[in-house]
Amino acid sequence: MKFERSESAGYLANLMGRLFTKALQKAVEPYGLAPAQFTTMVEIWRDPGVTQRLLVERLGVEQGTMTNTLSRMERDGLILRRPHETDGRAQTLHLTDKAKAVLEPAIMGAIDANEAALGCLSADERERFLAMMMRVIDALRDHVGQDTSVQSRPR
Repeated sequence: MKFERSESAGYLANLMGRLFTKALQKAVEPYGLAPAQFTTMVEIWRDPGVTQRLLVERLGVEQGTMTNTLSRMERDGLILRRPHETDGRAQTLHLTDKAKAVLEPAIMGAIDANEAALGCLSADERERFLAMMMRVIDALRDHVGQDTSVQSRPR
């Protein structure tokens, strides 16, 4: 049996994902954020009042992981929980002024990290690369039965 890492889409995607995570960590760390907190903040900013259940679905993480992330964010003064208007069991999530103050520079850092990764591609290559990535993600979602929709760009 022969296995070449350089010919394995799974290996390369995993390596690229880990490197993107390191680049994102480097970009958001100066603002006191971890990558999971940053991605969660962006979703709450895009949809103020979102519930934890929706965040779990949108970000494709486990319920326990999201619970821990939100608990740390609440402890650090980044989010507020409010009672849901119609579902007595749910809470809505909102960014604090502290979170809003670091969000824009953190987003700019994330954009810079993304540009560092994709800057080696022409505009046409970048468009095709991202389109192919989405096709592979969709194929894998169908294969594993997971629906973690990639959201459009933040407002």
